[in-house]
Amino acid sequence: MAENCTRKLIVEICNAKNLMPKDGQGTASAYAIVDFDGQRRRTKTKFRDLNPVWDEKLEFLVHDIESMAAEMLEINLYNDKKMGKRSTFLGKVKLAGSVFVKAGEETLVYYPLEKRSVFSQIKGEIGVKVFYVDEEAPPAPAEPAAEQKAETAEEKPKEEEDKKEENVEEKKEEEEKPKEEPPKEEEKPNPPPAEASKSEDTTAAATPPPPPPEVENPPIAHKEEASSTKVVATKSKAETGKSSQLVINELELRSLSGDHNRIAYDLVDRMPFLYVRVVKAKRANKEPACPLHAKLVIGTHSIKTKSQIDKDWDQVFAFDKEGLNSSSLEVSVWAEEEKKKNKKKETPPPLLPPCLESEKSPGNDVMVSVWVGTQADEAFQEAWQSDSGGLIPETRAKVYLSPKLWYLRLTVIQTQDLQLGSGSEPKVRSPELYVKAQLGAQLFKTSRTPVGSAWNEDLVFVAAEPFEPFLVVMVEDWSNGQLVGQAKIHVPSLERRTDDKTEPKSRWFNLVGAENKPYAGRIHVRACLEGGYHVLDEAAHVTSDVQAAAKQLAKPLIGLLDVGIRGASNLLPVKTKDGTRGTTDAYVVAKYGQKWIRTRTILDRFNPRWNEQYTWDVYDPCTVLTIGVFDNGRYKRDEAGKPGRDLRIGKIRVRLSTLDTNKVYLNSYMLMVLLPNGAKKMGEIEIAVRFSCSSWLSLIQAYGTPLLPRMHYLRPLGPAQQDILRQTAMRMVTARLARSEPPLGQEVVQFMLDTDTHVWSMRKSKANWFRVVGCLSHAAILARWLDGIRTWAHPPTTILVHVLLIAVVMCPQLVLSTIFMYAFLILALRFRYRMRVTHNVDLRLSYVDAVGPDELDEEFDGLPTTRSPDTVRFRYDRLRALASRAQTLLGDVAAQGERLEALFNWKDPRATGIFVVVCLFASLLFYVVPFKVFVLGSGFYYIRHPRFRGDMPSAPLNFFRRLPSLSDQIM
Repeated sequence: MAENCTRKLIVEICNAKNLMPKDGQGTASAYAIVDFDGQRRRTKTKFRDLNPVWDEKLEFLVHDIESMAAEMLEINLYNDKKMGKRSTFLGKVKLAGSVFVKAGEETLVYYPLEKRSVFSQIKGEIGVKVFYVDEEAPPAPAEPAAEQKAETAEEKPKEEEDKKEENVEEKKEEEEKPKEEPPKEEEKPNPPPAEASKSEDTTAAATPPPPPPEVENPPIAHKEEASSTKVVATKSKAETGKSSQLVINELELRSLSGDHNRIAYDLVDRMPFLYVRVVKAKRANKEPACPLHAKLVIGTHSIKTKSQIDKDWDQVFAFDKEGLNSSSLEVSVWAEEEKKKNKKKETPPPLLPPCLESEKSPGNDVMVSVWVGTQADEAFQEAWQSDSGGLIPETRAKVYLSPKLWYLRLTVIQTQDLQLGSGSEPKVRSPELYVKAQLGAQLFKTSRTPVGSAWNEDLVFVAAEPFEPFLVVMVEDWSNGQLVGQAKIHVPSLERRTDDKTEPKSRWFNLVGAENKPYAGRIHVRACLEGGYHVLDEAAHVTSDVQAAAKQLAKPLIGLLDVGIRGASNLLPVKTKDGTRGTTDAYVVAKYGQKWIRTRTILDRFNPRWNEQYTWDVYDPCTVLTIGVFDNGRYKRDEAGKPGRDLRIGKIRVRLSTLDTNKVYLNSYMLMVLLPNGAKKMGEIEIAVRFSCSSWLSLIQAYGTPLLPRMHYLRPLGPAQQDILRQTAMRMVTARLARSEPPLGQEVVQFMLDTDTHVWSMRKSKANWFRVVGCLSHAAILARWLDGIRTWAHPPTTILVHVLLIAVVMCPQLVLSTIFMYAFLILALRFRYRMRVTHNVDLRLSYVDAVGPDELDEEFDGLPTTRSPDTVRFRYDRLRALASRAQTLLGDVAAQGERLEALFNWKDPRATGIFVVVCLFASLLFYVVPFKVFVLGSGFYYIRHPRFRGDMPSAPLNFFRRLPSLSDQIM
């Protein structure tokens, strides 16, 4: 953003609803006071109105654009004291600067009024629009900060102006204080001289550097040799006259990692890299300009810069210290036309930037800098990296952002003045019409209705920013299959709403028919972009983002998620190299929220070490982090020039709610992949995870708030419609990320998003069935325990139950307190045995070992099937056998309910008559016998001794089984 750009924050106070009466006469005279960044504005007073409408715009000057997201906007409503002497406070609203949007994207949002204290009596809500405008400020002479701020606060009282000027003067005095001196040069390495001397007419004089003080592990010395080039650096700290090997001590690495200009990499190991920045070259003679490139050679690593004519190279090269097999760095400059070589050699390479000067050709210069850093260095991301294949785009690390998704709701109301058919075609008496709408590749249509009838149907689409230009609405005649007419709706200009309180305005659009029909009627529709929904683009059980599409409805930040991707071990080869040996080019993809990260690809290693760290903002603790490992096959192309496919190695998931706050989890996870021949272990990945939360209160409050935004509960989408929209959103995210540079392959995104969760799988069906059985096993255990007490399997336990039954009957008020105290003690004791390692994929729960090869082959078969007819027939018969069992189970469950219903509708007159008589005697019995006696007698009867019990079923059970059901009426 330009330095002369100024930003204004516009706060439009629209209206308020259902305010609390505060004037003692059943009403209130409300006005709003808005505070932002030390500035205060006030609206007019709306007298005696509990639903006031202001529609006033208040402007604020944003002093610091960069820190606007950290500022707070506070709106306070008061009752005017002129109209009453009671409490004047009506409520307040606080908005974070992160929810402010640009002009044109604002929407009316109603915020509930908050209390000032626990005892405040507040209700109602206020409708506000908040947006900012960037303006180009005209050049003006610098003015004191106190005068500028005084002009922005003309409406403030004099006391507030004086107080603000005092704060400004204090801030100005702090700015004039001398800054702290930077640390000495011995404590950290020199940064790369990106802004070295820009003048080419003058040459720096070669002066011998002063000898540095002796240290425990001195930096590497270098030896100068005569050459025809010149290496120039802005600073020098290298020693002369000594030689040693290329080693880096731990103290230097700590100083490198502790530099405040670098990102804190505290969850991963520090990896030393030798950085070489080649800036430019200068030729002394006046020969014609020709392309030049520089070449760097260190051991077996050889790389050259791009060819430039009268331009700087300014390229950075990072050599992995562990992969270096030489202590000599050679920098040479080549002219492509003359094929001449100017060469300069350093032996061994210096640890810090040297300052050398040529002796033979003082006019030919090349500007380079050499330093040692870590992966946290700012130049690492843009540098050529020796362990990831250099400057190959497909092997670079990258951060991706998913497209921002919205729901587009189109409500088709009715049509009018339609021009149906033509003169040559026979007219249909009652033609039926339907409306078809298309947005990109999405196509939905309404039901059929006769001409003149209204539809009033909603069609919901998924729209991604930047939006498709037009939504095409077509009216078709179902009787003859012809297009009546179509209209185009401009999507970017649609109204954006955040709740259901304001209906978007409906509009009439003219329908355009064929070429000979410029007017074919008109259609009445209502269209808007729904910002109150969260567009699900991943499976519901592994969702990582629950934010609403509208920025104004963003949840407050509750913490940070730091993930350190350290490395992998014992990876299996997934492809062959040169047809002789196996190899793996592994990289990691992590996804949380809208942010995707991709590490660099480590080529041809089975134990790669990435040591990269990333951070995500956390808005909800009940979300899931997904991490996948893949083999890079896209950086190599086949004979036709098409890139290969990335192969999956494994995937893990970490649920944030299972993590303790502010604790580092460093674990190795097993990487498993499901293949047509079964599950296979591909290796292990080492991950460090930390969930940081500064406020326990906000974290606990998040568990009581709805998981999804409010619109999902006010106007919910159907399950079938939600599944269709989810699949559409997945395809849109996949397509957008595949067009990124470097692209994130379609197979990678689909594997991370679990796009195949809706596909039939015998293995998943078995797993889900046994999950249900596992949940019901606790009830089965309780039933077996009661049966053991009932049959006196353990007499002491049965006697204790008799005593417990008497205590419950005599003191019923202690039942609930005893149950909750028992639950408290049990859970408190189980806290010591909780799972201390984050959960991973459970092979036993997934039933990958309990299925046959044919069932796995069926799971990998796509739609439509590609298997032989005999195989499909066998699988269909197997599915029919499984469905018949489910059919019988459903019929048995339905029969039990129908028997109970038949007891009350006299379907069996004798059975119902017996039940009526029993009810009469029961009412008389319970009128005489106290309820406690009945409970005590029933309990003793149920757990009576086996010698007083028969072997046949009881009379009530026999009576219930004889009741009729509807099973005999099914054909």
